[in-house]
Amino acid sequence: MKTSPRVNLMCIVAFTVLFLTTSESFNHIGTCLRNCAQCTKMLGPYFEGALCADTCVKLKGKIIPDCEDANSIEPFITRPDDD
Repeated sequence: MKTSPRVNLMCIVAFTVLFLTTSESFNHIGTCLRNCAQCTKMLGPYFEGALCADTCVKLKGKIIPDCEDANSIEPFITRPDDD
């Protein structure tokens, strides 16, 4: 069974695009998770690190929190309970 060079080329291109898209997504998720950890260290009990990390995974790193940008971390800021 012979396959045409055109079919082989299309398979290689499709695999390459899939691989690059997937690896880029993992890179963004990793950056997002590292930034969540950094913000947790900087802001302590005022920052919901677990919620930030869950959001990173759920959105596949499409938003990256920046600890110095209040708009990007606003959803993860909380007021600690006074016990």
